[in-house]
Amino acid sequence: MNSRQLQKLGVPESCVKQAITAIQQATGSTRIRGKDLRQKILDVLAAPDTFQGDSAFGPLAAVIIEDRDYSPPTPVPYRTWGEEGIDTGSHRQMQQACSLPISVAGALMADAHIGYGLPIGGVLACEDAVIPYAVGVDIACRMKLSVLDTSVDSLNSEFARYQDSLERGTRFGVGVEYKKRQSHDVMDLDWSVSKITRQRKDKAWKQLGTSGSGNHFVEYGVLRLRDRDDELNLDRGEYVALLSHSGSRGVGAAVCSTYSAIAQSRLPARYMDVGRLAWLEMKTEAGQEYWEAMNLMGEYAAANHAVIHRLVSKLLGAEIIAGVENHHNFAWKETHDGKEVIVHRKGATPAGLGDLGVIPGSMADPAFIVRGKGHSESLDSASHGAGRRMSRKKAKDMYNFKAVREDLRRRGVHVLSAGADEVPGVYKNIHDVMDRQRDLVDVVAQFDPKIVKMCGDGSRAED
Repeated sequence: MNSRQLQKLGVPESCVKQAITAIQQATGSTRIRGKDLRQKILDVLAAPDTFQGDSAFGPLAAVIIEDRDYSPPTPVPYRTWGEEGIDTGSHRQMQQACSLPISVAGALMADAHIGYGLPIGGVLACEDAVIPYAVGVDIACRMKLSVLDTSVDSLNSEFARYQDSLERGTRFGVGVEYKKRQSHDVMDLDWSVSKITRQRKDKAWKQLGTSGSGNHFVEYGVLRLRDRDDELNLDRGEYVALLSHSGSRGVGAAVCSTYSAIAQSRLPARYMDVGRLAWLEMKTEAGQEYWEAMNLMGEYAAANHAVIHRLVSKLLGAEIIAGVENHHNFAWKETHDGKEVIVHRKGATPAGLGDLGVIPGSMADPAFIVRGKGHSESLDSASHGAGRRMSRKKAKDMYNFKAVREDLRRRGVHVLSAGADEVPGVYKNIHDVMDRQRDLVDVVAQFDPKIVKMCGDGSRAED
């Protein structure tokens, strides 16, 4: 009997796989066939308790009992910041995530837009489980801002030097590598925590210090501090700062796709529609492997930024005097409402009480150093940026990059390379986003971009 015939008999969809296994075992060890086999399935459906010790049909009876006793979990509520700027698709994704049996709390940030599985800007707390795609493909994508000891006036008077340091200090593009490996202690860590990290270690080493494509960037700008900040050890005033955005490159994407596929293969049939929200229980070997690999990717992403800032500042001839950095595609073990949970922040910045972070706008709009207020309903989170308001394809159809770049140049922003899919118009207004999360973060300083480098339209950097 095939799955359709079994379901016609009344076998629940979530039990079909076990029913086929039971049939194979029964027909292989006995002469039961045809009508007798059909009747046996009906008998199991009618009284599964009486078959629990049966070698062939016992496992089927067990899943039928489980299905009979199953009741869908009540979706956990989630609060939204900036409701007026969020599309219905993001809400559908968030509602599905909050309906998972492992979900205990959620929140949606003001920069939210549709993602894979969990929406970008989605925050989800789960009990004893981790969702690879709720972390994201670019594991530990993060921001890093370094304050430099150079004068603000030198951004104009020594423009060529700044440009050269960006052009030579990092590389952009899908799969781009360095021929000569960069050095960092992260490569001395244990890369054997999973098969995929062990196999991709050499690739990761070659990509150390590169920036990838999409919305990743490295840029110089003017940082304006409103008041003295003792934690940063900076007085009120203006500073030159270096800001970067990138993550764990190709190896991070491989970790996500590998363990999400494992998670999807293990989903009970009743949850097959959740797709990329498939989870791994932390008690399983795969769950532990993913957790170790994810944390390694966090170390690698931080090292990637450290190398970029080291190379760029050295080429400029500047010293780093202060800095702020944070992940925004990651999962953390945290305690909320007295319970340890796994908090996924897919495009969301940690904003616990006193936490420093960076929230960027676009190549023409400010980024902000912020300090978290520790809002419990946001699960100690804030937005990770302005958030897209249109697709990359629509952006390329709508904008002429050369015209946009010339307009930005007249406004004092020099874009060395980028694509039409990353021009300012594709993003929400960062000031509106920040206004909608005033209860989540305090603004410490504002960073205005002046010299920007990104990957061009589908281009790859050359060795």
